[in-house]
Amino acid sequence: MGLTYEIAAGRVLTPFFGTSLLTWTTVIATVLGGFSLGSAVGGVIAEQPRKEALSNVRSALIATAVLMAVSPTLLGLFYAWGARGTDGMMISVFLVFFPASVCVTLPSPLLAKLAMEARPGREGSSLGFVMAAGSVGAIFGAILAGFVTLPLIGSTATFAACGAVALICLALVRGGKRGSPGVMVAAAGFVAVAGLAGTPACQYESGLSCLRVAQRGSEVRLISDGTIQAAERITRNDAEVELALSYTDWIWGRMDRDLGPDPSVLFIGGGGYSLPTKLLASRPDAQAIAVEIDPLVTDVVRQNLPLASKMIAQTGYDAAEPRAGGRLGIVHADGRVYLNETQQRFDAAVMDAFSSSSVPAHLATRETFARLQEIVDGPVYVNLLDAPDGPLVRGVHAILRELYPHVDAVAGDLNALGRTNVLLAASHRPFEPLETTSETYGPVRISDARAFSDDQGWVGQR
Repeated sequence: MGLTYEIAAGRVLTPFFGTSLLTWTTVIATVLGGFSLGSAVGGVIAEQPRKEALSNVRSALIATAVLMAVSPTLLGLFYAWGARGTDGMMISVFLVFFPASVCVTLPSPLLAKLAMEARPGREGSSLGFVMAAGSVGAIFGAILAGFVTLPLIGSTATFAACGAVALICLALVRGGKRGSPGVMVAAAGFVAVAGLAGTPACQYESGLSCLRVAQRGSEVRLISDGTIQAAERITRNDAEVELALSYTDWIWGRMDRDLGPDPSVLFIGGGGYSLPTKLLASRPDAQAIAVEIDPLVTDVVRQNLPLASKMIAQTGYDAAEPRAGGRLGIVHADGRVYLNETQQRFDAAVMDAFSSSSVPAHLATRETFARLQEIVDGPVYVNLLDAPDGPLVRGVHAILRELYPHVDAVAGDLNALGRTNVLLAASHRPFEPLETTSETYGPVRISDARAFSDDQGWVGQR
């Protein structure tokens, strides 16, 4: 139950604070800190008279159930009250997840003591069995969260399920003074309401993505982990694919200038399939492979983004099973895994994969781009989200400078956090000037830096 709660905590953070090394480190440290304090306090409880100790354990289980079930609601409240950035994330994680982590561990020392008392003279093996059972339970809880509850019922219901398990454990605590039945009924009712009537953290949720679709005027936006991932602008002319996000406009302008009439283009990061749709609509002889790690993203695009959905329906196919007339091959896999395994060659590639608001570290290394260079004969286009001369931009720019003689870099307007889309284009041949200049994106100077590698890579940020 404790590990299920910990993994769900990391998942439910994403709509508010994204997912990164920082968020997961904070969650793990907070929950483990709670486990440690809970074990210490539970040891003191275990030394109390039996009836008093059992009563305290029952209270801890009831508190665990309520605190676990209310966790996503509390997180939303702290965010609504202004918790932002790294400091806001750390404070929110501590206040929301630490108390339940303490309570869930309080019964453990008493269980160990009871196990040892039940087998006099064999205390060592009894304690070993209790510790082994705890480890097996943690393994089961982690698998349950990652493969079953989070993908199937979502994070809000997973928290309620953890609370329900804590209440079920009350039936196993025998002896001692029993608490008021009214309190237990109220706790059970609260957990049930939290699970069934609580507001889901995500409109669409899988183990990888927390997605929401929003319409603003003529735009339909796909929002992943709180960051706009794609958008379509609805027009009267369905044959015209109009890109809604400014960074896709610049990348497309570059592609339109650099590529021939029938290019084969690899897209690492399917997202809203906006650029593949624009490419195939503009060049009837073009081919594209889009690698998207999460099948849910593709399903949501099919349901909500009409232009991309139409293109997928007309020309999309499973890249593992090519079909006649198929022009948009879809691969549901990690981008790095696909790069390592594919034998196909391409005329160009677009690196536009994100986890929340950051590029996955293993897709921003020298080894990744060296492999990309082996299978891509032409230019490579990269979308990053960072400060114009931020650490991620500098590291990836250094990689491209090592591998390609010609690298262009542009940046857009800064957001409130001082970040923007920084777009890089790398090629073995000089780039021709774009016929139309973007009012949003202009050249940016990037400082020299160490190139990221698999061993010393990008640590991520929000």
